[in-house]
Amino acid sequence: MPWVMRTGPVIAVLERSVRRLTRGRHGVLDLAGLPSMELTVLGRRSGVPRTVSLLYVPERPDRYLLVGSNWGRSEHPSWSANLAAATDAEVHSGGVRIKVRVEHLRGAARERAWERAVAYWPGYAMEQRLAGSRRFRLFELTPI
Repeated sequence: MPWVMRTGPVIAVLERSVRRLTRGRHGVLDLAGLPSMELTVLGRRSGVPRTVSLLYVPERPDRYLLVGSNWGRSEHPSWSANLAAATDAEVHSGGVRIKVRVEHLRGAARERAWERAVAYWPGYAMEQRLAGSRRFRLFELTPI
């Protein structure tokens, strides 16, 4: 439902709190049965590590698909601009930290990934409608 997308900032605060309490092993999304991670990537201008909690689409045991939906807002999330400028990042999920290689998906690879993302989490289609003409950035993360 569209009103759920407006609660994103509240969910983000709860997510950070639960992650802090569980030392990164769990987040609100995990408790709801959805896969989530903490992504740490260097700021594209500052070079300072930035950490954000995100829903991800499990591609295989060794790959993660991230969708820059920003809760259906008209602007891209800042983490996606940082990730687009990066070649690697760090994922913290289930109490495990791993370095990952970043691939910003474009063209046919992006379209195939979008289909998989919507099949996994249909809410992405609603968020895309809310975002209007903005095409979400999609990324595949692979352990290094």
